[in-house]
Amino acid sequence: MRILLIGAGGVGSAFTAIAARRTFFEAILVADHLLERAEKAAAIDSRFSAVAVDASSAEAVTALCREHAVTHVLNAVDPRFVMPIFDGAYAAGADYLDMAMSLSRPHPDSPYELPGVKLGDDQFARAEEWSAAGRLALVGIGVEPGLSDVFARYAADHLFSTIDELGVRDGSNLVVSGPAGPTFAPTFSIWTTIEECLNPPVVWEDGRWHTTEPFSEPEVFDFPEGIGPVECVNVEHEEVLLMPRWLGCRRATFKYGLGSEFIDVLKTLHKLGLDRAETVRVGEVEVSPRDVVAACLPDPATLGDRMSGKTCAGVWVTGTGTDGAPRSTYLYHVVDNDWSMAEYGHQCVVWQTAVNPVIALELLANGTWSGSGVLGPEAFDAVPFLDLLTAYGSPWGVMEVPR
Repeated sequence: MRILLIGAGGVGSAFTAIAARRTFFEAILVADHLLERAEKAAAIDSRFSAVAVDASSAEAVTALCREHAVTHVLNAVDPRFVMPIFDGAYAAGADYLDMAMSLSRPHPDSPYELPGVKLGDDQFARAEEWSAAGRLALVGIGVEPGLSDVFARYAADHLFSTIDELGVRDGSNLVVSGPAGPTFAPTFSIWTTIEECLNPPVVWEDGRWHTTEPFSEPEVFDFPEGIGPVECVNVEHEEVLLMPRWLGCRRATFKYGLGSEFIDVLKTLHKLGLDRAETVRVGEVEVSPRDVVAACLPDPATLGDRMSGKTCAGVWVTGTGTDGAPRSTYLYHVVDNDWSMAEYGHQCVVWQTAVNPVIALELLANGTWSGSGVLGPEAFDAVPFLDLLTAYGSPWGVMEVPR
């Protein structure tokens, strides 16, 4: 297996640190628009090398794949680059993986009732081509989406006879400290966070997708391992678009524990137009307000030494258990920032995201997972994945939740 990793930011750098301890691949080429960043992420052992790339160019991706005999492309950049990387991998005859899917576009007339172009629609429109070519595009294989989708498949296969709701619930008790105490510093890409949090959230219900307003249906969820109660709200996310394609459920939701301060900041950015990805003219230059916001905030990859606490990702499943009795179960994965920093030198949010594509690639390399077309994590057996997650030193958990 020869892997092209595109993106050497927080998640990409954590990916190389995790993959370096495994033996399933022959080589990993780390590519980024900043060559110095790619070189830093690749400075691990002789199996890694670095190169500069323009991720917006499908042709550039194809050329790199052909030059380096790449078999698998892992997309670790933000979702505006999904389609050129996806297309570039296909043209080169390589398999493809990503951790965020192609962007949505709200319904022009009823954005808070009806979906327009959904997350991943542009990729799923190409599924027959990928299948006919015998190529695999494994989409949404980070932590969210990704691990929660694996949990959902495990629950459907082993814990439930019928499922009412697959409810992804993410939360943390992370604190980022500044000179004067706790400070506002997102632990993940602010570009992606703005995109998913301010778009209309999608809900699957009774056989169809519908949308609602951002930050709707707040609820308090009590997260495990000392994190405790966190208020969670509806957010647009890929799991809701993936899970119903392979798993039977009456309802699928995604709720994120953002916190009131974060929600207030996002609402203010929206009011001021600073969430816009489209460029505006400032003097003699064209700039994207969202890119300016991202440039003004600290790089999430650099926050590890200033962070404390734990992050949790998982899926809350309700329905009928295999014994015929009502069941309400949360399958989850918790990562402590102190552990991930001490063990890998990367903060817990990016580490938790990066470990999942490493596991998926190992399962593809040894033939445990295989397939063609555009597939989500739900399309594969969950048990080998969860076994490897534990073998990597980061076990998962299950807890029953009062209904």
